[in-house]
Amino acid sequence: MPLVEEIRRQFPILHRQVRKGVPLVYLDSAATSQKPLQVIETMQRFYQLMNANIHRGVHTLAEEATAAYEKARDKVASFIGATSSNEVIYTRNTTEAINLVANSWGRKFLHPGDVIILTEMEHHSNLVPWQMLASEKGLRLEFIPVREDFLLDLDAYRQLLDLRPKLVAFTHMSNVLGTINPAKEIIRLAHEVGALTLVDGAQSVPHFPVNVQDLDADFVAFSAHKMCGPTGIGILYGKQEILDKMPPFLGGGDMIKKVYLRDFVPNSLPHKFEAGTPAIAEAIGLGAAVDFLQEVGMDWIHTHEQEITAYALERLSEVPGLKFFGPEVRYKGGVISFTMQGVHPHDVAQILDREGIAVRAGHHCAMPLHDKFHIPATTRASFYLYSSKEEVDKLVAGLEKVLSLFG
Repeated sequence: MPLVEEIRRQFPILHRQVRKGVPLVYLDSAATSQKPLQVIETMQRFYQLMNANIHRGVHTLAEEATAAYEKARDKVASFIGATSSNEVIYTRNTTEAINLVANSWGRKFLHPGDVIILTEMEHHSNLVPWQMLASEKGLRLEFIPVREDFLLDLDAYRQLLDLRPKLVAFTHMSNVLGTINPAKEIIRLAHEVGALTLVDGAQSVPHFPVNVQDLDADFVAFSAHKMCGPTGIGILYGKQEILDKMPPFLGGGDMIKKVYLRDFVPNSLPHKFEAGTPAIAEAIGLGAAVDFLQEVGMDWIHTHEQEITAYALERLSEVPGLKFFGPEVRYKGGVISFTMQGVHPHDVAQILDREGIAVRAGHHCAMPLHDKFHIPATTRASFYLYSSKEEVDKLVAGLEKVLSLFG
């Protein structure tokens, strides 16, 4: 079993000082994770030794780059349990992956009056694309409520299914509450009424084992930068029989088999959805990140995060005036959002930054969820495989300093 100290040694940024004598305490992994040397060096080697465009060239560099790019796709497919690498589409991020589904599948298969079910805890990335499509096509959006215990109201969901939705799209884990939703049950119930499902896996795939076949999800979207990989690349998983029926999302190079002056023939999967020169180095870096996570072990990562979260909640409860937003530890991942009585979340985050502690303050791209609880913003501490109990202790000490400053 890997020790946190051994893991932390592989992340150079965790050993820097944010100002003289103030070491970094990074508690913002829900926004983006830090990168291990294994990923950094893999991308550097690509640029040093094999930088070339892919799929088009027959020279050595092009063939090496293409092989590394597609090998990374194979790694991702294996990591999430896809039946084929053809079901793994490279995108820029989770947001683009969801927009791809909305603009390709949604535009072709949804019609005025059709129902899409979402939840009240969605990130804007899984709200706005559907709002835009609903406005364009006259669709109806319905929402699974969040209960007072910060879990989804599945009884209300079952009632909403009587509307015979065409799609149920939901976050696997809330980036604000940390709530881990019962994805397998939500998907099963959706399929019983003939709906497709889209899972926002941005906060789940990096943190605990996710097998798309076991879930029986139709689409899953996630980002490399939240799972120790680089920014600028994400993944859309889709069942092949569904992706085959969807039209291309973007037009240009590499997504075609044949182009005429007035028409074109799209490429086969997965290239049909990957127009233009892609993020080659980033894809290869994602492959290295997958290797790293598998070496550590996804089960270990999940267990470690739960232990850190439980410890953090216990320690933070010692700080007067904090109000927490999220369910019991057994239902949540490594995210703790809170408010401090009498102090704005941005002030909390700014003072913590003076102590070298990086947290996030704001609505976390989930404004409707904050509106539900009648608050403009929260402060969020989020953990990952490299987070330590010592960092939690520093967070508590920092919050006590906030209290002392604000009386």
